[in-house]
Amino acid sequence: MQRETSAGAAILFDDVGKTYPQKGAGSVMALEGISLEVPAGAITGIIGRSGAGKSTLMRMVNGLEKPTSGRITVGGRDVGAAHGAALREIRREVGMIFQHFNLLSSRTVLENVALPMEIAGVPRGQIRTRASDLVARVGLEKLANRYPAELSGGQKQRVGIARALATEPKVLLSDEATSALDPETTQTVLKLLADINRDLGLTVLLITHEMAVVRDIASHMAVIDGGRIVEAGETYDIFTTPQHPTTRSFLSGVTGVTLPRFIAEQMVTERPEGPAREVIRITFLGDKATDPLLAQMSAALGLDVNILAGAIEEIGPRPFGNLLISVPADRGAEARSYLETHQQRTEVLGYVR
Repeated sequence: MQRETSAGAAILFDDVGKTYPQKGAGSVMALEGISLEVPAGAITGIIGRSGAGKSTLMRMVNGLEKPTSGRITVGGRDVGAAHGAALREIRREVGMIFQHFNLLSSRTVLENVALPMEIAGVPRGQIRTRASDLVARVGLEKLANRYPAELSGGQKQRVGIARALATEPKVLLSDEATSALDPETTQTVLKLLADINRDLGLTVLLITHEMAVVRDIASHMAVIDGGRIVEAGETYDIFTTPQHPTTRSFLSGVTGVTLPRFIAEQMVTERPEGPAREVIRITFLGDKATDPLLAQMSAALGLDVNILAGAIEEIGPRPFGNLLISVPADRGAEARSYLETHQQRTEVLGYVR
């Protein structure tokens, strides 16, 4: 039975699979059993390693690839079943930002932005006005008559974003749009995407292999591995309670706080005989992430607490922190009970003498 697009879902992947024929005989699976709802008006990130199937998934949203099985709907319309004028109409409502910009070198900034409207048959007078407005929106009005060769990578990507908005889409697709940019320029482009999402109410679907990009911009996310979605949900929930090993692997470089090497080299998994200390990871969530909880616990329990490493950051507007501490091993259970009573998560990492 085919499922109708859920209320609030701008894009729906319904048990989608994609295979490609191999030379000789057989086929290779690129995607299998993909079911995902992309909320309307939200920024959703799809993260996965190279070859995981991210780009194939993205290309099916605007009909550049057809699913082998299942169904993809955009605004309630089946993309895979659309042809001719119906497919062109869907594509006008789905803007695309590319990793390598894909600008025409022979056209100025303004002319590159105008191109989709020319193809769509928009009247010439409207084209120039709208193209100028879009160039101004991305902060390039002083460079409107420059050519791509005269622009930096960040400026080229801003032109790409303006061009993607030219046909007034309802959905914006971003295919590794920041992977070719330096960190500072990446933050500028991400802020621009967030502003566009807020101001225009666009649904943004972005694919990336960088967890920091998802953390900084996406309210929802999905992790794809080996052609399957292994975890999906709100970004904050996945960052704070990852369930799948692939997710935890990605997160280790973003939210992972590592022990000083001299401690890590001494640590054992089983509690040793004699005096020892238990090493605990505390995950601080929500409003309590900035509370002086360790000081309170030390005073309440008369406990010797040693802070080994830690960091607090924001995921969206909500704080999230990791802290590594050590306490006397014979009082570890007591410390963990206190912390969990105060709504923090704890994990025993090991023991040191």
